[in-house]
Amino acid sequence: MKAIVFRDQHSPIEHTDVDLAGPNEGEVRVRIAAAGVCHSDLHVKRGDWDAPAPLVMGHEGSGVVVELGEGVTSLAVGDHVVLSWVPPCGQCRYCRSGHEARCQKVATIVGPKGVLFDGTSRLSRNGTPLHHYLGVSSFAEEVVVPASGAVKVRDDAPLDVIAVVGCAVATGVGAVLNTAAVEPGATVAVIGCGGVGLNVAQGARLAGAERIIAIDVLADKTRLAMQFGATDRIDASLGDPVEQLFALVPDGVDYAFDAFGHTSTTEQAIQMLGLGGAAVIVGLPRTGAKAAFEPLVLAEADQRILGSNYGSVRPSIDIPALVDRYMDGQLKLDPLIWARRPLAEAAAAFDDLESGEALRTLLIP
Repeated sequence: MKAIVFRDQHSPIEHTDVDLAGPNEGEVRVRIAAAGVCHSDLHVKRGDWDAPAPLVMGHEGSGVVVELGEGVTSLAVGDHVVLSWVPPCGQCRYCRSGHEARCQKVATIVGPKGVLFDGTSRLSRNGTPLHHYLGVSSFAEEVVVPASGAVKVRDDAPLDVIAVVGCAVATGVGAVLNTAAVEPGATVAVIGCGGVGLNVAQGARLAGAERIIAIDVLADKTRLAMQFGATDRIDASLGDPVEQLFALVPDGVDYAFDAFGHTSTTEQAIQMLGLGGAAVIVGLPRTGAKAAFEPLVLAEADQRILGSNYGSVRPSIDIPALVDRYMDGQLKLDPLIWARRPLAEAAAAFDDLESGEALRTLLIP
């Protein structure tokens, strides 16, 4: 089958033939319908993050189950699924306590080692193993994933749209509803209005936030954020966004979400807080990046800094619920999709993303 292979940051990504072994016990094979190109993929391509290589790229996608491994009873051939890059093991103490986004086996095996739960890969090229990316590797015609990483959703939802639920939507909306538990009437700032930031904005709308302030250096993105629920806009290219925010909300905000993922935006999020406020770090910086804050100010103002991994979601519960909300008209997904390209145009899709103009490009095998 065809897939997109990353070797190292100095080499172009390859659209090439790879081999995919069948599913082992507890795994399923899925034919990919669409895969989203995300900044996490771009971080790997740039070399910002340590990642096992060579690997098949992609971690956001949707498709149809075509084969079941031994012991899989939660899915059937023909099921429509959204892929989850946190396939919870269901056995570690975090999974048992309902905090599946913290799954220890995913954090120590699937993510950093580029393999599946048994410590091996189903991917190879000319007999040489390839690594999985975040247990998904959706930039391919088919994938083999743990059954818990293929989340069954309703059959009438369009697969070439709901692919974005598996990362951008779950991460952004989940950060608001799960990690921060934003209350009705709260004030919210969203720094960075890309695919995740727009979903933070619509998550805040769903939570009943009174004011939702969209902040970006691109005016087109803050304008789009108004469609997703933002009530105010700040053009960060015109001056200090912290000063601009306090001109709008003199007491500071209850929640500031860094959906961009840079040390400067993390620091800005903390500086924007009012009394009792929480800065929520959603966007991911490069490995080793460090931000600064004044602990005394944080303590005196009773403020918090929260990390949000994958929106603190429970994939089997939250992903189908998000798809339902889209089908019921509560969530906007279609405006997130900037373009659809064939899998062979993955390199061009990365160029679109790096330009800052694109939200989500979907690769269609």
